[in-house]
Amino acid sequence: MNLADVVPLLGFALAFVFGAISQRTSFCTMGAFSDAVTFGDLGRLRMYVLAMAVAMLGAQGLQYAGSVDLQQSIYAGSRFLWLAHAVGGLLFGVGMTLASGCGARNLVRLGGGNLKSLMVLGVMSVTAYATLRGLLAPLRVHAIEAVYISLPSGQTLPSVLGWAQSGMVISAVVALPVILWCLSARSFRTSADLLFGGAIIGLLVVGGWYVTGHMGFVPEDPDTLEALYVGTNTHRPESLTFVAPMAFGLEWLTLWTDGSRHITFGIAAMAGTLSGAAVHAWMTGRFRWEMFTSPGDVARHLVGAVLMGFGGVTALGCSIGQGITGLSTLSLGAAVTLVFVAVGCILTLKIVAWRLESRGVALVSPGTHSHQR
Repeated sequence: MNLADVVPLLGFALAFVFGAISQRTSFCTMGAFSDAVTFGDLGRLRMYVLAMAVAMLGAQGLQYAGSVDLQQSIYAGSRFLWLAHAVGGLLFGVGMTLASGCGARNLVRLGGGNLKSLMVLGVMSVTAYATLRGLLAPLRVHAIEAVYISLPSGQTLPSVLGWAQSGMVISAVVALPVILWCLSARSFRTSADLLFGGAIIGLLVVGGWYVTGHMGFVPEDPDTLEALYVGTNTHRPESLTFVAPMAFGLEWLTLWTDGSRHITFGIAAMAGTLSGAAVHAWMTGRFRWEMFTSPGDVARHLVGAVLMGFGGVTALGCSIGQGITGLSTLSLGAAVTLVFVAVGCILTLKIVAWRLESRGVALVSPGTHSHQR
């Protein structure tokens, strides 16, 4: 089988597991923040940061072993686009809250029968494409990305520190205390879904790096005699991310007859996530058709989808693509993006909660809340 087919196929397989695990555990970045801020329930937040920690240790382990060169990824570029990460992350955080979850979560929800997510994903894909190559691209490129700090050696912490082999040390210093914090809660340690959900999702991100950065790496392309990464849209190592691949997926669908367009790791990962969530929902009896309840509900999800499409492309990733995958490279941009995603999400949650309470609407309890998102 051609390597250009193997990489997407393995991406589909990894994402299939991601979709099934996310469906089973209600893994959701927005839900994690919502549970913590609104109800004081840290269960899903611990699962999310455990995934970060595991992905970080695993990715840096691959880097240390020489299996993958993370410096070749988009997260390690020499232009530190701090404004793009801040603006994009903030807009994405607001958007994912209004749209009831990030792109990955909406794929999982669609797999469970939620038709609201179908609209969110469609609008998000169009906006992402417009931001990447269309109407909104000049705003992104000439206004937002024009502001940056040049870091010739790259923007990962090992590069900034000038010690290429420091990745394992830094990841251990950051990740091990995080893992201990997660395990410090008995409720988390005794929950197989939360514990293994976070660990497996972190490992799936590591798997993505290995597939695209090691298996998909060709040291010398027969045609160009140059090194080549096969099966990715960026022609670099990639792992799980869910905004730009939506734009590329839309392009692939609309330019189907163009022989130069191929299914890539990112596009296949979207299909895998949806498929894994759908299979798990059917097998467990969780599949339920769900639709909008009011025009206001439509408007909120529509605005959220637009903000996620623009914000995710501008920030070079989403709450998964930057918050877990990007952060595993120890990228400064990923850290800035994650902070502003959290800020955007928490501010929006506070405003929504205030509006509901002013109308006398009772908030849902943490347990019910987490299973319905």
